[in-house]
Amino acid sequence: MSRAITVKVATPKVIKALEGRLATLEKDYASQEANEAKYQKAREKWNKEIGDWAIKNFSKAQNLRTSYRSWNNTLNVDFDIITKESAFPVEPEKDYEVIHTHVYREMKEDITNALTILKMTDEETVNASTMKQIAKYL
Repeated sequence: MSRAITVKVATPKVIKALEGRLATLEKDYASQEANEAKYQKAREKWNKEIGDWAIKNFSKAQNLRTSYRSWNNTLNVDFDIITKESAFPVEPEKDYEVIHTHVYREMKEDITNALTILKMTDEETVNASTMKQIAKYL
């Protein structure tokens, strides 16, 4: 059975934390386009590396499959190469979180609304129900 946590958090501390979270959210959203461009560049480099690696190791290919599309004169060649993971070029990973526009707007609105209300209050501490609503942003 879980026990409820009873803690009184000072309103100025909560305001400061929410302002910090809002600034981080805005910075992350603004830098998302640059991060995506950097990731796509790394992905293009990896695609070239993987293509070069596959051509170099084509002699090890198994289960060769081809598909010719006469309507656009395209030949698709598909094959399997059994290899050790260490020999395979490392695929780049996104080192940032993608924030969709609608999620960003919703989070920003929620944080801004909470800040507006907290800045208007005379209460020294934030009550439990308010903390429950804003805890996901802290």
